[in-house]
Amino acid sequence: MPTSRFTFKGHAGHDLAARLDLPEGPHLATAIFAHCFTCSKDIHAARRIAARLAGAGIAVLRFDFTGLGHSDGEFENTSFRSNIEDLERAAQALDARGMAPALLIGHSLGGAAVLGAAAGIDSARAVVTIAAPYEPGHVTENFDGALDRIAQEGSAEVMLGGRTVRVGRNFVENVRSESLGAAIGDLKKALLVMHGPRDAEVGIDNASRIFAAAKHPKSFVTLDGADHLVTDPDDAEYAASVIAAWATRYLDLRRPAPPPGIPEGILRVSEADPDGFLQDVNAGSRHHLLADEPAAYGGTGRGLSPYGFLSAGLGACTSMTIRMYARRKGWPLDHVQVDISHDKVHAQDADAQGAQKVDRFTRVICLRGELSDDQRRRLLEIADKCPVHRTLEQTAEVITRAA
Repeated sequence: MPTSRFTFKGHAGHDLAARLDLPEGPHLATAIFAHCFTCSKDIHAARRIAARLAGAGIAVLRFDFTGLGHSDGEFENTSFRSNIEDLERAAQALDARGMAPALLIGHSLGGAAVLGAAAGIDSARAVVTIAAPYEPGHVTENFDGALDRIAQEGSAEVMLGGRTVRVGRNFVENVRSESLGAAIGDLKKALLVMHGPRDAEVGIDNASRIFAAAKHPKSFVTLDGADHLVTDPDDAEYAASVIAAWATRYLDLRRPAPPPGIPEGILRVSEADPDGFLQDVNAGSRHHLLADEPAAYGGTGRGLSPYGFLSAGLGACTSMTIRMYARRKGWPLDHVQVDISHDKVHAQDADAQGAQKVDRFTRVICLRGELSDDQRRRLLEIADKCPVHRTLEQTAEVITRAA
């Protein structure tokens, strides 16, 4: 996933630091990711979601709000309203590059901010909130005894998420005065609400209120077991996958025609986890799969193994070939089921010093319907005409070159 640095002017004219994660293939749409309160653009959940969307052809701009991360300015001088203005400035900067955002994603207070900003970003077609509060003022519940000092002194240091930040009176007063009910009800964009029932920072009742206030189209997905920051890689991966799949329903992600000579386009495999074996497999904007190895062999088992994909190709091609023949003949074939097994185990496959073995795929075909014995026998013969079957039985040529 190519990533470039991106800088734009925030609400007060300060330089805001951002990363623009780009698809390796055609750019089909653009999203903005707004991080959680006092977090940064580089938290794990933001990186994971950006990578998954980029794999689906969606570029993602994730930036640090004023005074946070690598962005200029003083956080104590910001407010909830300034966060909304920063989001609008981000959208304008993308629009100036011909990349007007169609998707807005916000985590925690960033989720509340995208709900508030959505009306001012005309290009946005869909909004996603993750662990977002219904009332922005909810964040002040984490300030402990600092509220009195902020009111008396104008600002005070607050410990949040293991780090100290200085919060100003303007932020507290503004965030308490904000109400999102009307904005949510008048969103006029598709909404996906994601929240963990065990979120100890922002209770799941906030998600219920956001969902109830919104009009259709709207969706709700629970992040079972996830904490507020979605720190577990599995939870972040799940959230990313759901968002990528959901977004394709509401964004125009028609992929350009493939180049001449490649009638079915290019299937792209991109490494998703450099510390493991997880791979993103993309074939067009609407087809995304995961490849992995079983946990016993150092993977996480989140996707089919490489040989699993090979077996799937053989099984699918077999079923399609049989169906095509039976349909052309008008035979009463009700259902086709193909079970495939491959007898080479991963440990032996990885042992370059071991004796060579012949790959053997065992194919068990179940044909349902009022078929005669001759028809069943002929359909089993036709299975051997499957193009993938023929490819596996013959010698294939693999040409490799550097990109």
